[in-house]
Amino acid sequence: MTQNGIGIDMDRIERLSEEQKKAFLHVFCKMASVDGQFDDCEKEFIRKAAADFGINREETEDIINNLDESVIITEAALITDRQAALELIKELCVLAHADDNMSDDETLFIGQIGQAMGIELSKIEEISNWVIDYLIWSDQGKIIFEKV
Repeated sequence: MTQNGIGIDMDRIERLSEEQKKAFLHVFCKMASVDGQFDDCEKEFIRKAAADFGINREETEDIINNLDESVIITEAALITDRQAALELIKELCVLAHADDNMSDDETLFIGQIGQAMGIELSKIEEISNWVIDYLIWSDQGKIIFEKV
């Protein structure tokens, strides 16, 4: 899903049930809107990801248009595969750090989703720190290799 080089383990995602894939996408969708803005570019990104996940257009639009946080947190609990849950946390952290400013609302949401999936807060923090380190190294690489 991410476009920054970290990438997602699609093999892991393909092993999820259809309901788990929808939950994964629904959580990601809500994360994109936590800041109060969910623009057309973000929605189109979600639509492409949904197509990659094998979710049809009608179901995708339902996911995009129904962002009740309590429902989404409940859906997150459907993701019982620990590796898939860790992938989702990674993706959420990448999205949260994309603007170089992880808000309190984003932090809270990631924590709630992680706990719903059985991921410890310490593990979520570890993933978040890894994502930050990765993004810093990636930016440094662009400068070093003059790809700015």
